[in-house]
Amino acid sequence: MKKKVVSIVLAATLGATLLAGCSGSAAPAAEAPAAEAPAQEEVKEEAAEVAEEASEAVEASGDLAGKKVGVCIYQFNDNFMTLFRTELESYLKELGFTDITIVDGANDQATQSGQIDNFIADGVDVLIINPVNSSSAATITDKVVGAGIPLVYINREPDEAEEQRWADNNWDVTYVGCDARQSGTMQGEIIADLGLDAIDFNKNGKIDYIMIEGDPENIDAQYRTEFSVKALTDAGLEVNELDDQVGMWDTTKGQELVANSLAQNGNDIEVVFCNNDAMALGALESIKAAGRTVGTDIYLVGVDALTEVVEDVINGSITGTVFNDHISQSHSAADAAANYLTGAGNEHYIGCDYVKVTTENAQSILDSLK
Repeated sequence: MKKKVVSIVLAATLGATLLAGCSGSAAPAAEAPAAEAPAQEEVKEEAAEVAEEASEAVEASGDLAGKKVGVCIYQFNDNFMTLFRTELESYLKELGFTDITIVDGANDQATQSGQIDNFIADGVDVLIINPVNSSSAATITDKVVGAGIPLVYINREPDEAEEQRWADNNWDVTYVGCDARQSGTMQGEIIADLGLDAIDFNKNGKIDYIMIEGDPENIDAQYRTEFSVKALTDAGLEVNELDDQVGMWDTTKGQELVANSLAQNGNDIEVVFCNNDAMALGALESIKAAGRTVGTDIYLVGVDALTEVVEDVINGSITGTVFNDHISQSHSAADAAANYLTGAGNEHYIGCDYVKVTTENAQSILDSLK
């Protein structure tokens, strides 16, 4: 299946600390070479080109203000998706859309399915959907395509067979997001780069870790769990899983699970992997409550690069995170919606790279988020 990639178009203030290339998910990100950071002028030129293309799309549309956009978010009470939907709405307005409705699926697929039915009945011109359950994508696709409405999936990727179906039938359906295998790999690399001597506090020759997963049905949770550990073993490190629990992306749940695991496993825990930053923030509270200190006798990593987590990376209270570029992704999703309505069309996959965040580049990432 042919896949389209888009460049990260953050401000040039990121300079050489950011990766600007983007990748699809046809192969694990761990096997793909890292993109080289472009010169600052190249980033500026690229951003200008993207802005010009977006402007031309708006001009060609005639009147996007008259088009109805329906947006389904799996759950408003999610730190990352709050950033995503806020940026998405803002950029849709920049493109010229004025009739934008965004609804909260409340993490319930039946609720979201009803919202999709309502959007179809209301005659929306395009739908942008962050599915509660990726496994429901085929049903959602059939319903929306059957109504003759273009569809842009975001953040939670349907499986490869479903995406192939879009291509085989030449449907106006695309997915915008990053390859979660890459984010897991980067988490593992952050730990592996520290070296065994720095991590192996109990001197058993292994990396003793616990894993706090997101929604086990979500492909991002599955890949982050698998590939974070794979990055350690690929680096020649022996691992020992002490605990693996499901935190459902939630801060409070993450705090509870890590507190229980610390009580059960004590000082044997050397690394805490969290599938997202919200759970990492909860984990940090439990680590502190247990009298442990990140960077001294335990390590902690997340994914998303929430502002507060990046600040924690800068001050050393979280080891690292991975930037899940909500700016590039939300803009690409809005552009894809506009492209369907202007007749420009899209490839069936639009992806971009994650960015590893450590003390070396955390300040640049933070500056770009403010």
